[in-house]
Amino acid sequence: MKRGLIATALAATMLLTACGGDSRLSVQDSCKLLNDDQFKPTGNQIQQAKQVADHYADMAKKVDPSIGTLIQGMADLQKKVAGSSTGVATPDQQKRFSDALNSIGKVCGS
Repeated sequence: MKRGLIATALAATMLLTACGGDSRLSVQDSCKLLNDDQFKPTGNQIQQAKQVADHYADMAKKVDPSIGTLIQGMADLQKKVAGSSTGVATPDQQKRFSDALNSIGKVCGS
């Protein structure tokens, strides 16, 4: 009996996921969320870099995929910054952040 319930639950979950269970925001709502974001990290440089990476990763899951992909890239980059000895982005990393922000700006029209 338990196997049947587990199989049914798994099938329902797969069906919901395949049929629009993705609750991401529209592009317009994503841009509004990003514009209204008031996140402020605390602690030392490394702690702040980790908090920012986690925040970016969380935001990437909420927004439209066209923006989420860019934000996830920023999260991955920020994780590398957090893993450094200083927690400070290199000039190359800063350029990559800037490029991603410019791309998001193009999508959001600002």
